[in-house]
Amino acid sequence: MDRKWLSLVAVITGIFMLLIDVTIVNVALPDIGTDLKASFTSLEWVVNAYTLTLASSLLVSGSLADLIGRKRVFAGGLIIFSLASLACALSESSLMLNLMRAVQGIGGGMMFSTSLAIVGQTFHGHERGTAFGIIGATTGAAVAIGPLVGGLLTDAFGWEAIFFVNVPIGAIALLLTMRNVDESKDPHPAGIDWLGAVLFTAALFLLIYSLVHGNDKGWGSFEIIGSLVLSALLLLAFGTVELHKEHPLFDLSLFRRPAFVGACVVAFCMSASLFALFLFLTFYIQGGVLGYTPLQAGLRFLPITGMMLLAGPIAGRLTTKVQVRYLLSGGLLGVAVGIFLLHGIDVNSGWTALILGFVVAGIGSGFVNPPLASTAIGVVEQRRSGMASGINATFRQVGIAAGVAGLGAIFQSRVGNLLAEQLSGTKAASHSDQISAAVTAGQTETAISHIPHSIGAQQIDQVREAAHFAFVGGMNTLFLVTCAIALVGAIGGLLLVRQSDFIAPPGHD
Repeated sequence: MDRKWLSLVAVITGIFMLLIDVTIVNVALPDIGTDLKASFTSLEWVVNAYTLTLASSLLVSGSLADLIGRKRVFAGGLIIFSLASLACALSESSLMLNLMRAVQGIGGGMMFSTSLAIVGQTFHGHERGTAFGIIGATTGAAVAIGPLVGGLLTDAFGWEAIFFVNVPIGAIALLLTMRNVDESKDPHPAGIDWLGAVLFTAALFLLIYSLVHGNDKGWGSFEIIGSLVLSALLLLAFGTVELHKEHPLFDLSLFRRPAFVGACVVAFCMSASLFALFLFLTFYIQGGVLGYTPLQAGLRFLPITGMMLLAGPIAGRLTTKVQVRYLLSGGLLGVAVGIFLLHGIDVNSGWTALILGFVVAGIGSGFVNPPLASTAIGVVEQRRSGMASGINATFRQVGIAAGVAGLGAIFQSRVGNLLAEQLSGTKAASHSDQISAAVTAGQTETAISHIPHSIGAQQIDQVREAAHFAFVGGMNTLFLVTCAIALVGAIGGLLLVRQSDFIAPPGHD
């Protein structure tokens, strides 16, 4: 095989690993929680530690690659990602796992930020279009099969396998990279905006920390209020620094273009609604109420992930025939409708009650992703397309992190209140907080097993029913919230993205 096509294999292998790790971990979380005795907030950090550092490292890694070489940064990302994956698999505590997930995210950001530039330097003409098409298909496949692969590995070998598997794959990708990828760098690099990177990362971390820990620390506590205020101040400082930088990390002038703002709104709302909801759906399908194994849960996500994969190529072809804003807004409207169709489940609902909503939301999501990529870079000059693409990708990852944290806060509060109401006046009322903490982490039966049997078998059954009722009530609240987020994205895409804003027709090289 030609070296340049082997270089593409190396790139798509890296992209596949870093993106599948966003979704593959979800179905393993209940097992991780049980094995490491992790709380719900700790399990949230398993997702958020990765997406937060991935988002924070994207643009600074791109600048570093321009300075020292894209091949070098991509290979470094592969090494960091693979070693961090090994450390994740060997973790014996939730703290260790979350720290290594953060390191893993840095490696992922290094790979993601350089992958498209490597392909752009290697391929030209119609071959470039083919290469980017393969990358698009790889992206869709990684998101689509993540829950299934995660379920298969967790069921067969334990949750550690979802991290162990990255090590040999990463080694192969590294070998292909070193042998086949040519080094390239910017002949006139702009330097690295380290101050901007630190301010942005710190502001984002404090925001996510506040959302994740608000319920257990207390929303009115000095720690949470202080974190929120400091996050806002750091974000303000970040904006001030970027406005005065000759070569900023975030080119804020791009946000003067309504279409670019629209693309970022769509990216954020897509991630904060459907993709953030995946975590809670996983708990519902597995330990929360339905009780399926990881593999069975992965199979039950196929109606949504399969539709994403099938709808993506159709949307890609439509970008040259239909105004992009209609694809973006229509797709997110489909996501909103699909999520709304999930609303109304009760303790007696089976997984089949989810199928229609999954199918509709999956089709909607599939229609968003291809035109979103073309919009982010199509409304700016070619020389600024790398910055535009990086900012849009950052908004996607921030959407997942903020969505998981925000929805988690709502979910914890709702489940806790409903459970306290259901157990009021019973002997189990004094165990309400303990049960609530376990229920939100999908460990209902574990919590029940620790309740003193002296309260009686009948009341233990009552506790189980109350736990399921509270969990389902919390899910129904999340369905309404995420439906609203998706609708905001649909409206934003429709109002802000205009065909006249495109510098070149979407879908054209």
